[in-house]
Amino acid sequence: MRAGNASATNVRTGKIKVFENRELCVEAVLASACLPYVFQAVEIDGEAYWDGGFMGNPAIFPLIYHGASKDVIIVHINPIERTKLPKSAPEIFDRMNEISFNSSLMREMRAVEFVTRLIDEGALDGTKYSRMRMHSIRDDAEMAQLGVATKLNPDWDFLCKLRDTGRQRADDWLERNFHRVGRDSSIDLAQIYL
Repeated sequence: MRAGNASATNVRTGKIKVFENRELCVEAVLASACLPYVFQAVEIDGEAYWDGGFMGNPAIFPLIYHGASKDVIIVHINPIERTKLPKSAPEIFDRMNEISFNSSLMREMRAVEFVTRLIDEGALDGTKYSRMRMHSIRDDAEMAQLGVATKLNPDWDFLCKLRDTGRQRADDWLERNFHRVGRDSSIDLAQIYL
C-alpha cells in the first residue's frame, strides 16, 4: 500500500475494497475503521462498508502488483500469540476478535511467503512478480494485556501510554533492524505466519 490507501470490507459481497489515493475521502477512512458492533455501515457510491480487517487489512496485494517499495513494515495492533489460554467469556471474545482480525493478515503473509518461495525456486519470473522484504513491529505481551474494549478507550493518559509504548517498540526495532531495510526481510514469514 502506498501512502494514502485504505481498506474496507463490502458488507453485501464480503470482498475487500482498497480505496487508493484518488478515491480517498472522509467516508473511505471512516469505512476502513467501521466496527459493525459499534457503528452502522458507511455507504460509498451505493455500497455499504465495514472495517477492512474482516477481509484484508492491511491489503498487501497492491504492494505485490503495484508497489514502488519492496520493503513493507507491518505494525501489529493485535497480538498474534497469547501465552494464557482464554477461559472467561470476555477473554474468549477478545481472543476470537484478535484471531478474526489477524486472519486476513495471516492469509496475505502466507501468499507473500508462497510467491517469495516460488521466485527463489525459479518457478516464477522475478521480473514480473515482486519479491517483498517484510518487516514487523509487534509487542504481543503488551497488546495481550489489552482487551477489545480498550480500542474504544478515548482516555488521554491511555492514548499517551499506547503512543509511548509504540514509539519505544519502533525505536527498538530500528536499532536492531534498520540496516536490513532495502537488503532483506527482518522476519521469517514461515515461522510467524504459517
